[in-house]
Amino acid sequence: MNIREKVVIFLHIIGHNVRFRVIGSRYYRSTDTIHHYFRVVLRAILKLYKLVIRLPDESTPSEIRNNPRFYPYFKDCIRALDGTHVRAFVPFNIQGRFRNRKGGTTQNVLAAITFDLKFSYVLAGWEGSAHDSPILSDALSRPRGLRILEGKYYLADVGYGIRNGYITPYHGV
Repeated sequence: MNIREKVVIFLHIIGHNVRFRVIGSRYYRSTDTIHHYFRVVLRAILKLYKLVIRLPDESTPSEIRNNPRFYPYFKDCIRALDGTHVRAFVPFNIQGRFRNRKGGTTQNVLAAITFDLKFSYVLAGWEGSAHDSPILSDALSRPRGLRILEGKYYLADVGYGIRNGYITPYHGV
């Protein structure tokens, strides 16, 4: 199996949450072969992550520091936080949980971004009917979840309520 096929199989599995036996029948390979090369590619990616993934800088973003309209008022703000609904195709028996207020079946996805529009945290998989506040609580409670540095805060919308580490606008403003 060439490297291109290994990477395609790996991306197919993680991108579509497909089982090894399904991929094996699609690419005419045994489940053991698929499993073996999945682990090979995964190990290679884990070795490269320090070169590819750069942790965000926790200092005051230049977009705030260089704008007199925002600085010094938002000098300790490091990111923005919001949720969005992404269309989801789910089994019929659980569609009720994923139905959002507009009637579509969606996942509620929480994302934190830096001010140069780079994702620093994403939590996907919550039902479309879930409110923003419990999703944020889940993100904060996870071992590798969302973290807030002492003295810093995130900008968020009203749906997240008032808590330490977040600043939300007044309701209706």
